[in-house]
Amino acid sequence: MSIQPPSEQPLTVAQALIAAVRRAARHNTDTESAPHCILWTDRDQQWQSIIPQLQGDIPELLVLGDYDPKRRSGPAIWLRCAIARVLDEVYLSSDATPVLYLPGVGRQDLRAVENCPQFLKPLAELQYRGVTWSQVNGKDWTVTAFLKSDQGGLGLDVPRDDDTKRAMLLALDSLVDEDVALLRGKRLDATYFNTLLAGGDPTRDLLKWLNDAESFRGERDDQQWAAFREVCRAQFAFDPNDGPIAGAAKLAGRNGPWLLVWQRFSESAHRYPHIPAQIRRSKAPDFGLFSDAVDVGGWPQWNDSQESALRHQLTALADTPAHQAREHIHKLNKEHAARRELVWAELGESPLACALEPLNTLAEVTSNSLAAGGIAEIKAAYTTFGWKADDAVLAALAYLRAQQDLDAVTSAIRAIYLEWCQDSARHLQTIAAQQSPPGGVRSESPPQSIRDNQCVLFVDGLRFDTGKRLAARLEGIGLTIEEIPIWAALPSVTATGKAAVTPVSDKIAGEAGSTNFEPSVAETGTTLSGYQLKKLLKGSDWQCLRGDELGTGEGQAWCEFGDIDHEGHSRGWKLAQHLDTLLSEVQVRVEELLAAGWEEVRVVTDHGWLLLPGGLPKIELPSALAESKWGRCAAIKEGARTQERLFPWYWNPHQEFALADGISCYKHGEDYAHGGLSLQECLTLQLVVKGAASWASANVEIADVTWRGLRCNVALEQEGVEATADLRERAGDPESSVVMAPRILRDNGTCSLVVEDEGLEGKVAILVLLDDAGRLIQQREVQIGGGS
Repeated sequence: MSIQPPSEQPLTVAQALIAAVRRAARHNTDTESAPHCILWTDRDQQWQSIIPQLQGDIPELLVLGDYDPKRRSGPAIWLRCAIARVLDEVYLSSDATPVLYLPGVGRQDLRAVENCPQFLKPLAELQYRGVTWSQVNGKDWTVTAFLKSDQGGLGLDVPRDDDTKRAMLLALDSLVDEDVALLRGKRLDATYFNTLLAGGDPTRDLLKWLNDAESFRGERDDQQWAAFREVCRAQFAFDPNDGPIAGAAKLAGRNGPWLLVWQRFSESAHRYPHIPAQIRRSKAPDFGLFSDAVDVGGWPQWNDSQESALRHQLTALADTPAHQAREHIHKLNKEHAARRELVWAELGESPLACALEPLNTLAEVTSNSLAAGGIAEIKAAYTTFGWKADDAVLAALAYLRAQQDLDAVTSAIRAIYLEWCQDSARHLQTIAAQQSPPGGVRSESPPQSIRDNQCVLFVDGLRFDTGKRLAARLEGIGLTIEEIPIWAALPSVTATGKAAVTPVSDKIAGEAGSTNFEPSVAETGTTLSGYQLKKLLKGSDWQCLRGDELGTGEGQAWCEFGDIDHEGHSRGWKLAQHLDTLLSEVQVRVEELLAAGWEEVRVVTDHGWLLLPGGLPKIELPSALAESKWGRCAAIKEGARTQERLFPWYWNPHQEFALADGISCYKHGEDYAHGGLSLQECLTLQLVVKGAASWASANVEIADVTWRGLRCNVALEQEGVEATADLRERAGDPESSVVMAPRILRDNGTCSLVVEDEGLEGKVAILVLLDDAGRLIQQREVQIGGGS
């Protein structure tokens, strides 16, 4: 066998086959001149199924058969004319040796000229002017011989039993696309070929069949179905004809080879949404008292029974003293922790087991009271660990969907969290009443936090614990974060608190008699509406950025984004399920502002909030005493007497208002409220965000953007920049990309991006550059298809 140079080594079986056929012409020893043609005889017609596929790579390949010029097929006389190059309907290159494939014809059929069938006689003499592609022993090349032989074949390990031969011929269409190098060293037996015919990944195919047996069977012909059955019998000791319910039972049992199938299912369970229902149709074994996740974790029925038992146990905590409830939760968490590792948790079928983890954190944190010490001590305790209790409540609620699960978790939360919050709020209120509100009162000095090239980003209702979540997100993408705890202005409502964190707070005051806690423009006494605030900002040389505007990156800017508070009032406890999405949007906004050139983004907020499923405690305040009454605060009528604690208004300390006791609410059935004095409402977190190491790559500049159709060519001012380019509808959102794939910049600072959707031509997009951590380092608005 002639060995080809490495650069010419065939990659696939088809390429090796083509090379072998063409080599017959080069190795012709019967004549010194080039052969007139190559005859490929195939008495058993083993190769016939792949001939159309090969014709795409061998344009000189012609087939003996019915007249069909489009398929380069015809009778013997037509083949003679074709290789003589006298037919306009067939083009053969002058330097290519024609290959005639003769299905159903053996080499001996041509040699016996006197007995040659009539339809073959026009080809008989070609055996003398041409060359036959055959084995060294003169026999036709069969598929088995070509794969096994090391003399002109591939030298692979293929047994000669009938099952292997049958499976091999059925899988031939797939086999020819396999890499030869990957076949070496393998035993190519019936199981291998059946696997190849069935799709090449028996575990995946088995899971697809279990998920939707009817569709799976309908997509396969009889040969492929037979191959799939053979593979299942050989590898999984299971016949699909027994039905998917029987198969689902074996999957849940996770015994023998089915353990690997189970692991594969667990890794990508969302791709097979109907399998859990199939398992539920199977008869589950009896679950003993000592059954655990290791033994029966594959059965959703067991997981369901565990969830049901846990639901009753959590509900029973409603009337349990707090210290005992915490002990129960610690115990339950240990018992159910293993279920969080099962696929049922990933599929959302173990919400209570998942909620136990943050409930356990809640139990640990609330075992330490915050109702001690002065303002400084309370602040230190809350910023160190206390906020984790609030975060744990939100984390537990985020797992819940069904009302019965909410009721169970609500019982647990109220048992250990309500009293803890109540005690800390009352202690804080007592100290504030004796001394002064922790948020202070209006200052006539401008805020000290103003910096050059700073953008202040206001996020309504960014509570302390949600601020910690946002900080973790921003640190996770490599940004530098400074956390600054800030007491909110009283009462903790937007009208009062938002004005207090603006860069122009020194130009705002409170008019006497305001009952809606709305401050005014100090100079004119005009109520501080949104318009008036923007007017003050612009008058102080602050840019006011709307929507997705990014500003100049120089000077100072104010922008507002996100509305956690609105979502809380609208959704109540369900805010917990949407909070991470809201914070993700804020993260993107921060990234975009930094990429636009702002040296720092200062994230500020107006107030926090209380959230307690099942409703905050109700406290009565007669309407006759209140000029206006909110959830947690009220303006008392002039001259009215009340037992409520009164506190000075931040914007006008001569005007007082009432705050509800502890974490009580003046309205009934409120899960979410603010306006009062508690750690959750009044101790907020400002974030000063900067790019890591000042983002050294921020000096990168886009020199040129040109379009050729929907191909965008990008060039930088600098060379050797390690960055990736992308085109997006929203700069900070990778999911909004409109190109086939982001591209890494070449060493010369250039790359090309291709927009997939022709309908986007003429629309505006954002060209972004990203560093190796995925951070935005530069961006430019472009018009798809032309202009920049």
